[in-house]
Amino acid sequence: MTDLWFALPVGVQDAAIALALLLPALGIGAVALRGFRVGPLLRALLRRQAWISVVFTALIAVSVALGAALIAQERGLREGTARAAEKFDLVVAAPGSEITAMLAAVYLQPADVPLVDGETYAEIVAHPRAELVAPIGFGDSWQDAPVIGTTADFAAYLSGRLAEGRLFARPYEAVAGARVDLSVGETFQPAHGHGDAAQEGMHDVDYEVVGRMPMTGSPWDRALLVPIESVWEVHVLPNGHGPDWDRVPGPPFDPAHFPGTPAVLVKADSLGGTYVMQAAFTDGETMAFFPGTILARLHALMGDIREVMSILAVITQVLVTAGVLAGLTMLTRLLARRLALLRALGAPRRFVFALTWSYATTLIVLGAAIGLGLGIAATGAMSAAITARTDILVEARLGWREVHLVAGFVSLTAALALLPAWLTMNRPVMSDLRG
Repeated sequence: MTDLWFALPVGVQDAAIALALLLPALGIGAVALRGFRVGPLLRALLRRQAWISVVFTALIAVSVALGAALIAQERGLREGTARAAEKFDLVVAAPGSEITAMLAAVYLQPADVPLVDGETYAEIVAHPRAELVAPIGFGDSWQDAPVIGTTADFAAYLSGRLAEGRLFARPYEAVAGARVDLSVGETFQPAHGHGDAAQEGMHDVDYEVVGRMPMTGSPWDRALLVPIESVWEVHVLPNGHGPDWDRVPGPPFDPAHFPGTPAVLVKADSLGGTYVMQAAFTDGETMAFFPGTILARLHALMGDIREVMSILAVITQVLVTAGVLAGLTMLTRLLARRLALLRALGAPRRFVFALTWSYATTLIVLGAAIGLGLGIAATGAMSAAITARTDILVEARLGWREVHLVAGFVSLTAALALLPAWLTMNRPVMSDLRG
């Protein structure tokens, strides 16, 4: 049986799980409605209590939409962060926090980290398995866009192919990210630091934008890539080359004139070579780490958070529905005389039970269905807000996980709807008829 289940396509498995989660509600409905045709009276009740029905349905729909959208965002954020780091096979940095180094080098979060010296950098470059080695220097900005010192080879590797212009070929040229508000041919002056701490115009140099990268879906879309030699020079440091430098930026660098870099991006000649280099440069002098591995740890933590969020979403939806059911119980008191009249005309108590349960469950199912539709819109809006805030392209969308949560919610609340139906069924007929 297990082999048969795993042989099914994933979509069929997900659909089967959703159906299984709905089975309790379907079973309750089959038992509650057995032998009765409540359709005409149910439609009349919905029409007569239209505004109340709309309000209760809207409450359920908003609760379902927000719960589904929040859970989908977590999945979208995981996918976005992984996509943003896929170009960074291996990062070498000075010993310290791997998470801090990854956030600084991959996601361009401002941080003070120790430097990798020239001799160590030369060893990395000289490693036989190294295919691309590039320094990554940060600390300056322009209008909140980080100015990153690196090499033209890294800019080409990151962008794949420039959307416009060319790579920098002189010390004070720059390649702009896709979301930087600068056009090819414009100039800018970098500030020292980031945000409120940045000192606009502190560096009395002008960079000219000569190229623009395509959209990468990462924080590098808001970055300005410049030759690392220029970053060193504006901070009054050696420029990485000897006195006979021809002013053409890029390797080879002279270890004696290499002032240090916060991080080094490494691309090896193969996956095996990446592991070889990671082992070679994980020692007391440097730490080499896979950003994907660090992300996996963070995603594992986010996985735990996702489970908590899922439980909280269901609890929130159930609480909202419990409030709606409490409101329906009050509504049935207002309708008590009409329901008692049905009883007096010969309707069985179970018919009143079936009618009340059907009314409550109809609102629940309608609210859940509308909530899924609203969840699609809410997911898109949240994704856009997170993308604008983090510069990580988040493309969250509702999936089977959210459908499963809603299916479980429908079954659970359909069971809760039995309570107001039971209370209504057991009301005294004569007292209700007298009003």
